[in-house]
Amino acid sequence: MTEALEEMGPVDYLVIEWPDEQPKGAAAPLLLDLVDRGVIRVIDIAFLAKREDGSIETLEISNLAEESDELKALLGASSNLLSDEDMTEAAQVLDPGTSAGILVYENRWAAPFAAALRRSGAQLVANGRVPVQSIVAALDAAEAASV
Repeated sequence: MTEALEEMGPVDYLVIEWPDEQPKGAAAPLLLDLVDRGVIRVIDIAFLAKREDGSIETLEISNLAEESDELKALLGASSNLLSDEDMTEAAQVLDPGTSAGILVYENRWAAPFAAALRRSGAQLVANGRVPVQSIVAALDAAEAASV
């Protein structure tokens, strides 16, 4: 088990919010394509709703899949790694009256690089993500300044 962990890629999570309704599965085929191509490995996936009164309800994938063929492919993808505490914490960032998906995934594309770094004694000391909107704004500003 330790050897397998040493060869793992970085693990990330996403909390994705949908306004007013439950997910319909439109992005599921794209997620499955990433899995099929070995880009990522889904470690856990869960869905929840935050009611108008702030209460939280776990949405079962099996119930969602009854309404969406796209979501049927995600049945069995959950490892139950996400705890009730994780779900409650994720719900804190949601607006009332929304639903959300939580995806925990391994970046398999980066696994060989990450393993080589670990073997050399390196460790990750910081990471982050630049929002696409920030990149677009910066490129727009640079283009406007060059005109």
